[in-house]
Amino acid sequence: MSQNETTGSSKPLSQDTVFDLLSSPRRRYVLHHLRSESAEIELTTLADHVAAWEYDTTIEALSEQQRKRAYVSLYQTHVPKLEEAGIVTYDNDSGTVELTPTSQTIEKYLPAEDGPEVPWELVYPSMTVVCVLLFAVGTIEIGPFSLVSVTAVGVVILLAFAITSLLHLYVNRQQSRTLPITPPEGE
Repeated sequence: MSQNETTGSSKPLSQDTVFDLLSSPRRRYVLHHLRSESAEIELTTLADHVAAWEYDTTIEALSEQQRKRAYVSLYQTHVPKLEEAGIVTYDNDSGTVELTPTSQTIEKYLPAEDGPEVPWELVYPSMTVVCVLLFAVGTIEIGPFSLVSVTAVGVVILLAFAITSLLHLYVNRQQSRTLPITPPEGE
């Protein structure tokens, strides 16, 4: 049982505690896998996934020693530390681990699961091409294009770049607020 459950407090975790919890690649791997699961998971299964990530192999290719090393480490050190902080619960009888609602307090320090990164190196050149075409249309004074003034096109171009730049700034600031975590495929 976690300390928060035994005392009945829902005291928020300090930033130092969160950073300490996330300082271990094994704990980050545990959190990553538990976040991708919708229910509790057996500690042996969790240890297999962690070991596979650590040894950069498949679960099937793991040796018994690799499995055991990960299991013992999770059982004796990492799961108890996460449980003490109230991030996970471990049921000794069933041998299962599960995230708690308190785990949401560390979400801001973890990378988004499925959020694709914006390819800014393609956004700005694409916008430049579109804006040049808009400007060309604004300078043509034939047929329906004569209704579009160069000034209006210029304002649209400036607004497009201003909005995109502000969006880029916002996305970068949101990303800089998260703790850089090596994804399970790396390290």
